[in-house]
Amino acid sequence: MGNELVLETGRLTVRQWSAGDVDRAFDLYSRWEVARWLGSAPRALAARAEAEALVERFRGRGADPRFGCWAVQVRGTDVVAGTVLLVPIPGGAGEVEVGWHFHPDSWGHGYATEAARAAVAKGFAEGLTEVYAVTHPGNGPSQAVCRRLGMAELGRTDRWYGMELEAFRLAAG
Repeated sequence: MGNELVLETGRLTVRQWSAGDVDRAFDLYSRWEVARWLGSAPRALAARAEAEALVERFRGRGADPRFGCWAVQVRGTDVVAGTVLLVPIPGGAGEVEVGWHFHPDSWGHGYATEAARAAVAKGFAEGLTEVYAVTHPGNGPSQAVCRRLGMAELGRTDRWYGMELEAFRLAAG
């Protein structure tokens, strides 16, 4: 598995996750401070084998090249700061979600905003007319990223993922 490039920004390379990233994926997703915000029944990874399966699942999300769960690497380093995703919302009516999961050692650098902005631009360039983001109600930092992206706050909804989430929307300009 190579490090197939998806896009680049001024500071970041967004690419497919690879087998060489499993240790970093495990370090990222085994942390409760990250995992607590993911899914309806959050759980930190407990074994490296789970990270191997996660990387494979992320790679499988890229069958349609418009979408995926991609590694975000700081340019000029080998450090994977986290994940940015642009995916159809499971069970949605064609809506597409942008999202991000970053390692705590990469928080506070603007990487989530930069990567998400680039992923949204990619989606709009490929024909999307709107993009959504959803966060757990208490996840203020991710809600702040949504606001920095210029997303409109839609309020709480249980429309997706079978749980109440804060929803945001950005229309193509």
